[in-house]
Amino acid sequence: MNRPAPIRPLPYRKPTAGRDYWTFDDVLPDPSAVRARCLERNDWVEGWPRKPESWPGMRVMPGLTADELTIVEGKVLQATGAKKLWTESAPDGANLNHNCIQVVGADECGPRPHTDSRKLCRYAAVLYLNPDVPDDCGTSFYRQRLPGGGLGGNVVMPPHTNLVEALGTRFVPPDSFVEDVAIPHKFNRLLLYQSNLMHSASRYWGQTLEEKRMAAVFFWMAQ
Repeated sequence: MNRPAPIRPLPYRKPTAGRDYWTFDDVLPDPSAVRARCLERNDWVEGWPRKPESWPGMRVMPGLTADELTIVEGKVLQATGAKKLWTESAPDGANLNHNCIQVVGADECGPRPHTDSRKLCRYAAVLYLNPDVPDDCGTSFYRQRLPGGGLGGNVVMPPHTNLVEALGTRFVPPDSFVEDVAIPHKFNRLLLYQSNLMHSASRYWGQTLEEKRMAAVFFWMAQ
Protein backbone atom coordinates (compact mmCIF):
# COMPACT_ATOMS: atom_id res chain seq x y z
CA MET A 1 0.00 0.00 0.00
CA ASN A 2 1.34 3.44 -0.95
CA ARG A 3 1.48 5.82 1.99
CA PRO A 4 1.96 9.59 1.83
CA ALA A 5 5.60 10.54 2.26
CA PRO A 6 6.80 13.57 4.21
CA ILE A 7 6.39 16.58 1.95
CA ARG A 8 9.63 18.12 0.66
CA PRO A 9 9.63 21.95 0.95
CA LEU A 10 9.72 23.94 -2.28
CA PRO A 11 10.97 27.47 -2.97
CA TYR A 12 8.29 30.16 -2.74
CA ARG A 13 7.63 32.90 -5.28
CA LYS A 14 4.56 35.03 -4.65
CA PRO A 15 2.46 34.93 -7.84
CA THR A 16 2.59 38.52 -9.05
CA ALA A 17 0.64 40.04 -11.93
CA GLY A 18 2.89 41.24 -14.74
CA ARG A 19 5.75 39.01 -13.67
CA ASP A 20 4.38 35.53 -13.03
CA TYR A 21 0.95 35.78 -14.62
CA TRP A 22 -0.98 38.05 -16.97
CA THR A 23 -4.69 38.45 -17.70
CA PHE A 24 -6.23 39.69 -20.94
CA ASP A 25 -9.96 40.31 -21.27
CA ASP A 26 -12.04 40.31 -24.47
CA VAL A 27 -9.34 38.36 -26.28
CA LEU A 28 -11.22 36.86 -29.22
CA PRO A 29 -13.42 38.99 -31.48
CA ASP A 30 -16.26 36.42 -31.47
CA PRO A 31 -15.91 34.01 -28.53
CA SER A 32 -19.56 32.98 -28.79
CA ALA A 33 -18.90 31.61 -32.27
CA VAL A 34 -15.93 29.64 -30.95
CA ARG A 35 -18.06 28.23 -28.16
CA ALA A 36 -20.92 27.33 -30.53
CA ARG A 37 -18.48 25.61 -32.88
CA CYS A 38 -17.12 23.53 -30.00
CA LEU A 39 -20.57 22.54 -28.75
CA GLU A 40 -21.45 21.22 -32.20
CA ARG A 41 -18.43 18.92 -32.42
CA ASN A 42 -18.90 15.17 -32.19
CA ASP A 43 -15.26 14.10 -31.80
CA TRP A 44 -14.92 14.63 -28.05
CA VAL A 45 -12.59 12.26 -26.19
CA GLU A 46 -13.98 11.17 -22.82
CA GLY A 47 -12.02 11.07 -19.58
CA TRP A 48 -12.98 10.21 -16.01
CA PRO A 49 -15.59 9.22 -14.87
CA ARG A 50 -16.75 7.86 -18.24
CA LYS A 51 -13.40 6.30 -19.08
CA PRO A 52 -10.52 5.07 -16.85
CA GLU A 53 -8.35 8.12 -17.51
CA SER A 54 -6.36 10.25 -15.07
CA TRP A 55 -7.88 13.45 -16.51
CA PRO A 56 -11.54 14.46 -16.06
CA GLY A 57 -14.39 15.49 -18.33
CA MET A 58 -14.02 15.67 -22.10
CA ARG A 59 -11.43 17.03 -24.53
CA VAL A 60 -11.31 17.96 -28.18
CA MET A 61 -8.46 19.21 -30.37
CA PRO A 62 -7.66 21.50 -32.03
CA GLY A 63 -9.65 24.16 -30.24
CA LEU A 64 -8.93 27.48 -31.93
CA THR A 65 -8.40 28.08 -35.62
CA ALA A 66 -5.01 29.29 -36.87
CA ASP A 67 -6.22 32.90 -36.97
CA GLU A 68 -7.65 32.71 -33.46
CA LEU A 69 -4.47 31.11 -32.15
CA THR A 70 -2.42 33.91 -33.71
CA ILE A 71 -4.41 36.42 -31.65
CA VAL A 72 -3.73 34.48 -28.45
CA GLU A 73 -0.04 34.03 -29.19
CA GLY A 74 0.28 37.74 -29.94
CA LYS A 75 -0.84 38.45 -26.37
CA VAL A 76 1.74 35.98 -25.05
CA LEU A 77 4.58 37.55 -27.01
CA GLN A 78 3.49 41.02 -25.93
CA ALA A 79 3.31 40.10 -22.24
CA THR A 80 6.48 38.05 -21.92
CA GLY A 81 8.78 39.79 -24.37
CA ALA A 82 9.55 36.44 -25.99
CA LYS A 83 10.51 36.50 -29.67
CA LYS A 84 9.41 32.95 -30.49
CA LEU A 85 6.87 30.42 -29.23
CA TRP A 86 6.64 26.74 -30.09
CA THR A 87 5.21 23.47 -28.82
CA GLU A 88 7.59 20.77 -27.64
CA SER A 89 7.55 16.97 -27.59
CA ALA A 90 9.62 14.66 -25.39
CA PRO A 91 12.00 12.12 -27.00
CA ASP A 92 9.45 9.39 -26.31
CA GLY A 93 6.79 11.36 -28.19
CA ALA A 94 4.97 12.61 -25.11
CA ASN A 95 3.47 16.07 -25.39
CA LEU A 96 0.98 18.39 -23.74
CA ASN A 97 -2.53 18.90 -25.11
CA HIS A 98 -1.91 22.31 -26.67
CA ASN A 99 -4.86 24.25 -28.11
CA CYS A 100 -7.23 21.80 -26.47
CA ILE A 101 -10.81 22.49 -25.38
CA GLN A 102 -11.60 20.98 -22.00
CA VAL A 103 -15.13 20.61 -20.61
CA VAL A 104 -15.41 19.49 -16.98
CA GLY A 105 -18.52 19.36 -14.80
CA ALA A 106 -19.03 19.94 -11.10
CA ASP A 107 -19.08 16.24 -10.22
CA GLU A 108 -16.17 15.20 -12.43
CA CYS A 109 -13.21 16.74 -10.59
CA GLY A 110 -12.01 19.15 -7.95
CA PRO A 111 -8.84 21.23 -7.68
CA ARG A 112 -5.66 19.29 -8.51
CA PRO A 113 -2.63 21.47 -7.77
CA HIS A 114 0.21 20.66 -10.17
CA THR A 115 2.89 22.19 -12.36
CA ASP A 116 3.46 21.57 -16.04
CA SER A 117 6.62 19.88 -17.26
CA ARG A 118 9.54 22.27 -17.57
CA LYS A 119 10.81 20.02 -20.37
CA LEU A 120 7.71 20.71 -22.44
CA CYS A 121 6.65 24.26 -21.69
CA ARG A 122 7.67 27.55 -20.12
CA TYR A 123 4.31 29.30 -20.30
CA ALA A 124 0.79 27.93 -20.07
CA ALA A 125 -2.55 29.66 -20.56
CA VAL A 126 -6.26 29.10 -20.21
CA LEU A 127 -9.02 30.85 -22.16
CA TYR A 128 -12.43 30.73 -20.50
CA LEU A 129 -15.26 29.90 -22.93
CA ASN A 130 -18.47 29.68 -20.89
CA PRO A 131 -20.28 32.98 -20.12
CA ASP A 132 -22.49 31.41 -17.45
CA VAL A 133 -19.91 29.99 -15.03
CA PRO A 134 -19.44 31.54 -11.56
CA ASP A 135 -16.44 33.79 -10.91
CA ASP A 136 -14.89 31.28 -8.51
CA CYS A 137 -14.49 28.72 -11.31
CA GLY A 138 -11.33 30.39 -12.56
CA THR A 139 -7.75 29.33 -11.88
CA SER A 140 -5.86 29.36 -8.58
CA PHE A 141 -2.21 29.32 -7.64
CA TYR A 142 -1.36 27.12 -4.67
CA ARG A 143 1.44 26.71 -2.16
CA GLN A 144 2.39 23.95 0.24
CA ARG A 145 0.86 23.41 3.65
CA LEU A 146 3.64 21.88 5.73
CA PRO A 147 3.27 19.53 8.70
CA GLY A 148 2.30 21.63 11.70
CA GLY A 149 0.37 24.12 9.56
CA GLY A 150 3.23 26.24 8.25
CA LEU A 151 3.33 27.32 4.63
CA GLY A 152 5.90 26.18 2.10
CA GLY A 153 6.66 26.99 -1.48
CA ASN A 154 5.01 26.79 -4.86
CA VAL A 155 7.57 26.64 -7.65
CA VAL A 156 9.50 23.82 -9.35
CA MET A 157 13.11 24.73 -10.09
CA PRO A 158 16.03 22.87 -11.73
CA PRO A 159 17.08 20.12 -11.64
CA HIS A 160 13.44 19.06 -11.25
CA THR A 161 11.05 19.22 -14.19
CA ASN A 162 7.68 18.67 -12.50
CA LEU A 163 5.98 18.65 -9.12
CA VAL A 164 6.35 14.91 -8.54
CA GLU A 165 10.12 15.14 -9.01
CA ALA A 166 10.36 18.23 -6.82
CA LEU A 167 8.37 16.69 -3.97
CA GLY A 168 10.10 13.34 -4.34
CA THR A 169 6.79 11.47 -4.38
CA ARG A 170 3.42 11.29 -6.11
CA PHE A 171 1.65 10.46 -2.84
CA VAL A 172 1.15 13.36 -0.43
CA PRO A 173 -1.47 13.99 2.29
CA PRO A 174 -4.72 15.42 0.90
CA ASP A 175 -4.29 18.70 2.82
CA SER A 176 -0.78 19.36 1.48
CA PHE A 177 -1.72 22.43 -0.58
CA VAL A 178 -3.52 25.69 0.13
CA GLU A 179 -4.88 28.30 -2.27
CA ASP A 180 -2.63 31.35 -2.48
CA VAL A 181 -3.95 33.56 -5.31
CA ALA A 182 -7.23 33.09 -7.20
CA ILE A 183 -7.95 34.52 -10.65
CA PRO A 184 -11.70 34.86 -11.29
CA HIS A 185 -13.37 33.21 -14.25
CA LYS A 186 -14.55 35.61 -16.94
CA PHE A 187 -15.86 34.76 -20.39
CA ASN A 188 -13.23 35.41 -23.10
CA ARG A 189 -10.49 36.07 -20.53
CA LEU A 190 -7.02 34.67 -21.20
CA LEU A 191 -4.90 33.85 -18.16
CA LEU A 192 -1.22 33.34 -18.99
CA TYR A 193 1.24 32.11 -16.36
CA GLN A 194 4.67 30.67 -15.69
CA SER A 195 4.05 26.96 -15.99
CA ASN A 196 6.38 25.95 -13.13
CA LEU A 197 4.09 27.66 -10.59
CA MET A 198 1.72 25.32 -8.75
CA HIS A 199 -1.79 25.86 -10.15
CA SER A 200 -5.18 24.28 -10.78
CA ALA A 201 -8.68 25.06 -11.92
CA SER A 202 -10.30 26.60 -8.84
CA ARG A 203 -13.62 24.79 -9.23
CA TYR A 204 -15.68 23.07 -11.90
CA TRP A 205 -19.32 23.66 -12.75
CA GLY A 206 -22.41 22.30 -14.43
CA GLN A 207 -24.00 18.99 -15.36
CA THR A 208 -24.61 19.21 -19.13
CA LEU A 209 -22.24 19.95 -21.98
CA GLU A 210 -23.73 23.43 -22.35
CA GLU A 211 -23.44 24.20 -18.62
CA LYS A 212 -20.01 22.80 -17.79
CA ARG A 213 -16.83 24.80 -17.36
CA MET A 214 -15.34 25.11 -20.86
CA ALA A 215 -11.81 26.34 -21.40
CA ALA A 216 -9.08 26.19 -24.02
CA VAL A 217 -5.60 25.37 -22.70
CA PHE A 218 -2.23 26.14 -24.25
CA PHE A 219 1.41 25.22 -23.56
CA TRP A 220 4.45 26.93 -25.09
CA MET A 221 8.17 26.86 -24.99
CA ALA A 222 9.65 30.30 -25.60
CA GLN A 223 12.82 32.19 -26.26
